[in-house]
Amino acid sequence: MPDLATIGYEGCTADTVVATLRDARIGLLIDVRAVPRSRKPGFSKRQLAATLDEAGIAYVHLQGLGTPKPGRDAARAGHPDRMEVIFREHMTSDRAQAALAQAKSLVRERPACLLCFERDHTLCHRRLVAEMIVAETGQPVVHLAAPLP
Repeated sequence: MPDLATIGYEGCTADTVVATLRDARIGLLIDVRAVPRSRKPGFSKRQLAATLDEAGIAYVHLQGLGTPKPGRDAARAGHPDRMEVIFREHMTSDRAQAALAQAKSLVRERPACLLCFERDHTLCHRRLVAEMIVAETGQPVVHLAAPLP
């Protein structure tokens, strides 16, 4: 079974993130943002999907694995512990569990990477999503970091 990777795009360009994914031989990027828009050029859903497609990397957005607004607000305010409580509660919903089941299925098929904003995976919910996936799949997790400009 392939490794599961995670990556955050904070401080990076779309080109460096895509190059990092290609170097890691990622075949699928799973966007786990609740809101797949970004003020950073190249990271809004359509643009990112098109760039990844050109690089031969598939893209899927699983909105159900995103952090609800109160959790995002807690993370922005520097309270990752509060964000984690909110996110774990969100993950008990049927919608979140359906998205998690889809992610578990997808990561078994090819090398996949979870994407969110925060560079440091320890401060981001994607770490929690990865833990939930590997609790069932047993895959190793690799936390990627694209080079900063």
